[in-house]
Amino acid sequence: MTNNDIIIRLRYALDIKNVDLVEMFKLGGMKYTKEEVLNMLQKVQEDEEPPAGYKAVTNDMLEAFLNGLIIFKRGPQKPREGQAAPVAPTVKDHANNMLIKKMKIALKMTSEDVLDTLYDGGVIVSKGELGAILRNPSHRNYKACGDRFARNFIRGLTVHYREGGGKKATTAKKEQPKK
Repeated sequence: MTNNDIIIRLRYALDIKNVDLVEMFKLGGMKYTKEEVLNMLQKVQEDEEPPAGYKAVTNDMLEAFLNGLIIFKRGPQKPREGQAAPVAPTVKDHANNMLIKKMKIALKMTSEDVLDTLYDGGVIVSKGELGAILRNPSHRNYKACGDRFARNFIRGLTVHYREGGGKKATTAKKEQPKK
């Protein structure tokens, strides 16, 4: 899954307008016109030649978009008294791990909410597995997040935000008959 696919799927899942996409990039520190953003949203198959004007999204651009999404949804973070201004970290790990971490922050999700979203997307994982994905890449228990996992997470967001909710994992566990 390319970074362009991630933005296209998130845009659909969260029902983000084009002007809001431009604003999110701007809040993340990158300025693009509406036309440039629309060129990022063009779907291209792996074996196809990209159309004229197509703009590939780099990891830095994706990170800027996700940072802008956090600021757009939650507002700018005000530094505390006596605290230095936060330095924008550059994430060097896999884009899918960055996606899940930053969406968790942007949407004010708890780990339980992320697990429920994954369940809505068709994946059942433990808290330990989720914790491994959310860890720092230098940690010994870090686990890279695969494309399938990220796609199912976005599918779960789509179910939750577009299709009116979704079935909570805790509810599903209660509905299962005891043996």
